[in-house]
Amino acid sequence: MPCPVGADGEVRRLETTIAQGLHVADEGAGYDAACKRVLSEKAILARIMKACLAEYHDCDVNDIAGKYIEGQPQVSAVAVLPDEDSAVISGLDTEDKTVREGTVTYDIRFRAVAPGTGEPIGLIVNVEAQSDYYPGYPLIKRGIYYCSRMISSQYGREFSGSHYEKLKKVYSIWICMNPPKRRGNTITRYRLVEEHLVGEAVEAVRNYDLLSIIMLCLGGPDGENYDGVLRMLDVLLSNETSEAEKRKILQEDYDIQMTRTMDEEVSVMCNLSKGVIEKSMAKGLAEGMAEGMAKGMAKGMAKGMAEGIEKGLVASIKNLMETLNLSVEEAMAALKVPEAERQKYADLLKEQSRQ
Repeated sequence: MPCPVGADGEVRRLETTIAQGLHVADEGAGYDAACKRVLSEKAILARIMKACLAEYHDCDVNDIAGKYIEGQPQVSAVAVLPDEDSAVISGLDTEDKTVREGTVTYDIRFRAVAPGTGEPIGLIVNVEAQSDYYPGYPLIKRGIYYCSRMISSQYGREFSGSHYEKLKKVYSIWICMNPPKRRGNTITRYRLVEEHLVGEAVEAVRNYDLLSIIMLCLGGPDGENYDGVLRMLDVLLSNETSEAEKRKILQEDYDIQMTRTMDEEVSVMCNLSKGVIEKSMAKGLAEGMAEGMAKGMAKGMAKGMAEGIEKGLVASIKNLMETLNLSVEEAMAALKVPEAERQKYADLLKEQSRQ
């Protein structure tokens, strides 16, 4: 992939971003890493926080990014780029290790303070980009586990002895890119609440409102509620929206000024996505054409070639689903399969999976 050259003739950081930041063997993993780095941009996180976290509903996004997010969010999926030493947050690990519990790696983790009177309330927030909504367990349970680990790992860091009053509130935000249709374009919060079983004894909310899980499910422009942060993230993470269109929407509709780093990461993400699609298409067509040529000798070249192209497209759809964790519809859209033919290929895939 050629590296863009700036007006001063120096190669920009794109080469460093790919060569030293990704450290991946294939485009699928690189695309995933690029997505996480784009999401870790303060301008993006600030808008997620304003839309999803009660503490920031009344804040300006520029204040959230500039005043309340501490340091630079750390991306744990890949090593922090060598020239971004400030991205390491002192005292805050992206990996929590215990002998019994093993290792938990967070996609993005950062510290923030909540606005208010008096001393600001500390928050520890992690953000997860999740492409597979059905990984074999309920995602909400993983979110609860992550929050629990962020709570328990504060001992020895945020407080010691019996000073539990120093516990910081934690958030685990899950951006689900391929949720079921019934959950598309929804934002749901799960948290601790006070419930009066006998009597009406009231505890200060700050003493128990210490963890929340936010499930932010994208759904695309065809569903309801396609606006605000849901639309912003859908555009940002879309495999179909062009790089130029992403820049235009982010700048004009969301007033997100594209920094050089963010601009490069969006470019990397778009290029890698394009590369995955092209490789999947080439691989699928090659497999299908080889099979079609073999059958064509017996059935007639034209018919064999037609069958080969059909099988190749089915293989391309399957390859793309596996590589980028796309749904059948999303893979066919990425490959520009005509609407009138999509049901046929969906049926062929189902038939193939039963064999």
